Amino acid sequence: MDEIVIRPFRAEDAPWLVDQHGMLYDRDEGFDDSFGPLVARILDEFVADHDPTRERGWIAERAGARLGSIFCVTQDDQTAKLRLFLLMPEARGQGLGKRLLTTCMGFARDSGYREMALWTHESHTAACALYRAFGWQLTDSKPVHSFGIDLVEQSWRIQL
Repeated sequence: MDEIVIRPFRAEDAPWLVDQHGMLYDRDEGFDDSFGPLVARILDEFVADHDPTRERGWIAERAGARLGSIFCVTQDDQTAKLRLFLLMPEARGQGLGKRLLTTCMGFARDSGYREMALWTHESHTAACALYRAFGWQLTDSKPVHSFGIDLVEQSWRIQL
């Protein structure tokens, strides 16, 4: 069996990430077609203008097949923002989420950030449980109507 590797994000990964986010969030959450363009915009901005010393993305893959992603970007001088954390269904439950989160948080710490923040939805129960297990704190939770459905938006933070 081939081992899962975590490698740096490359610009040619962007279309796959947009497609997978759109497909999975439509299928699993009922999101409308406004979500894919948001992911595309985030990736376009990252590719065009990220600071590689303080911002990075990773792709998990096995035998060339992409299985997930995670990104660390600058929110401000002291705070990194976790973005685009995604695991394909076939890659869940194998510890890959922990590996990706550890990679991202370690990079943020090594890059001089003092804390990290993220934005998610309450419906992402496995991800929220992972954040909590890693010591993240839920700082805000509010009902919203986004991507065509009613959601509970959450903000999380952790001191590095």
